[in-house]
Amino acid sequence: MLCLPHTQTLSKVQQSHLPYRTLPLTSNNPLTVLNTLYSLHKLVSDFKPDLINCHRGESFILFGLLKKIHSFKLVRTRGDQRLPKKNIFNLWLHNKIADAVITTNTRMFKHFEQSFKTPKSKLHLVLGGVDTRRFYPDPEARQHLRAKLNWDKNCFGVGLLGRFDRVKGQKQLIQAIAHLYHKQKLHHLRLVLIGFSTALHENTIKNWLKKYNLSHISIITGKVSNPKNYINALDLGVIASLYSETIIRAGLEMMACNIPVIGTKVGVLPDILPKEALVEPNNPLQLAQKIQQCLDKNFLLSILQKEQNTFKTRLTEQHFYQNTYHIYQKLFAKN
Repeated sequence: MLCLPHTQTLSKVQQSHLPYRTLPLTSNNPLTVLNTLYSLHKLVSDFKPDLINCHRGESFILFGLLKKIHSFKLVRTRGDQRLPKKNIFNLWLHNKIADAVITTNTRMFKHFEQSFKTPKSKLHLVLGGVDTRRFYPDPEARQHLRAKLNWDKNCFGVGLLGRFDRVKGQKQLIQAIAHLYHKQKLHHLRLVLIGFSTALHENTIKNWLKKYNLSHISIITGKVSNPKNYINALDLGVIASLYSETIIRAGLEMMACNIPVIGTKVGVLPDILPKEALVEPNNPLQLAQKIQQCLDKNFLLSILQKEQNTFKTRLTEQHFYQNTYHIYQKLFAKN
């Protein structure tokens, strides 16, 4: 594994005990770039990989240059919401140099298909998957945690799982719940924010809850090793992101626990959630209306059934492995 230094990805790789190297792939310093290119050349010469899958644009450029002197298959995975610019260099990299281009959402797939004219034989759409050994329905955990939170059988738990960052829409969800609780008098609502201080400090979230007078019905979990139990305690999961969401890992984890999910029309969400579960981003009133609609058991069950059908047929970790491995097999079958 080739990683950036001082990143969460590197921490995960270190925990897994996989062999790894770190290089300053994001540097714009010309001398650093040349040194990195030389280091990659030595790494490829020694390791002799059969296939390289690039998840970062910087490494894709460098490996694209090295592909001219080394015999490896080059795959570019675009897990970013930002569409690549259509220029001669990008067209050359994606259409001529790369052996395969993997996209993680329909919007990116269509951009390569329609704007870049990337050959169909090279272009693929692979949605993310989730580890169902870690995330699964757990009635006992649900019952235990709801009792611990002093929720009675009438309480309706709404939750958001994600790092504390403005892009994740915690503030918009708080505003939506405030509208429903104070103006619509839906006093059986409860709010769970599964996350901890990152780009936003936890105190910022607490101040929002205080401002909207929701502290008494809200829980901030802090950092938890496995959020499965909190997810299982919910009645509705919300992805309130303002943009991004190229993988929707949090949403998949909720779906794996058999929790219905609603979300905003960003990133990969329209590929995964039914249209009736979607709202416009950064629109607390529309989000509130959708949450209120989910209080109807028939509507909520309808969403859940559609999402579970999608999840079980397309979105497990095994589907992700199989789809990716099939692409790799096709590349080597051409030889």
